[in-house]
Amino acid sequence: MKWEYGEPETLHLDAPGLFILNEGNFQYGNATLSFYDPEARTVENELFYRSNAMKLGDVAQSMTLHGGLGWIVVNRSRVIFAVDPATLRERGRITGFTSPRYIHFISDDKAYVTQLWDNRILIVDPQRFAVTGQIECPGMTMESGSTEQMVQQGPYVYVNCWSYQNRLLKIDTRTDRVVAELTVGIQPTSLVLDRNGKLWTATDGGYPGSPYGYEAPGLYRIDPERFAIELEFRFRTGDALTELQLDGEGCTLYWIDEHIWRMDVDAEQLPAQPWLRSRETKYYGLSVDPRSGEVYVADAIDYQQEGIVYRYSPDGELLDSFYVGITPAAFCWK
Repeated sequence: MKWEYGEPETLHLDAPGLFILNEGNFQYGNATLSFYDPEARTVENELFYRSNAMKLGDVAQSMTLHGGLGWIVVNRSRVIFAVDPATLRERGRITGFTSPRYIHFISDDKAYVTQLWDNRILIVDPQRFAVTGQIECPGMTMESGSTEQMVQQGPYVYVNCWSYQNRLLKIDTRTDRVVAELTVGIQPTSLVLDRNGKLWTATDGGYPGSPYGYEAPGLYRIDPERFAIELEFRFRTGDALTELQLDGEGCTLYWIDEHIWRMDVDAEQLPAQPWLRSRETKYYGLSVDPRSGEVYVADAIDYQQEGIVYRYSPDGELLDSFYVGITPAAFCWK
């Protein structure tokens, strides 16, 4: 991957808003970063390239804000960039990964990084931009290893294991060790923590012919203290639950299953109808504004052209839409 080329541009993103990570195409190195200002209804694209005069890399996976910096995880390029969230100028980078997915900060000087195709969660020092250790994940090989999203309650971090896996892990951040495992359905895709202190995970059930198995997907409510399933909803075989999200108050779940669905975290049964029906396109990413409750849906279209992000009111009214980069997938609120 050639990183450096071109002339940098001076940017100033002072307003609050939404970062959109556009994955690009696998092995094409055309991932990009966009920013949307909800109040002004303006969008800026290709921000990382414009500010740093170099490409973001191959498959942008996720972004997190911490310590006054934006941390951008680029999966196939095996790098995490630390950038100024106003200028998007690089302030540092962490390398040495197999295939990074998400970063979660334990403190200002310790963070966990989950990985695909690796049986380790790496420990990094954000101050030194360096890998400092690892957490061995039981029951995984380097080829089948997969850890994804992380949420924390007290001293424990919970992780869903997605690709060819069916477990959640519980990690004690004081010892950096896995202390418990919980079996759920095949391939848990997402993980959130609601206002009641309950974990929720959605599984996609795998795919036909998968060597790991294929089943109906599920939605699970989990008591993190007992680390046990409290409630399980099963869907139809062939459904694919992805992008499980919560509103800012932690009381309403949203997810993609062809359409956009939502449900109160205290509900005892699944909704009968989707909250937002598909526009005969490919919903690929989802986020809820933690302040306004507005819903943003990313449309990958055909994964080749620029994607679209739709902005909806909490009542489902279309408020705005705008073009971003190829395959918009992940969001980060500023």
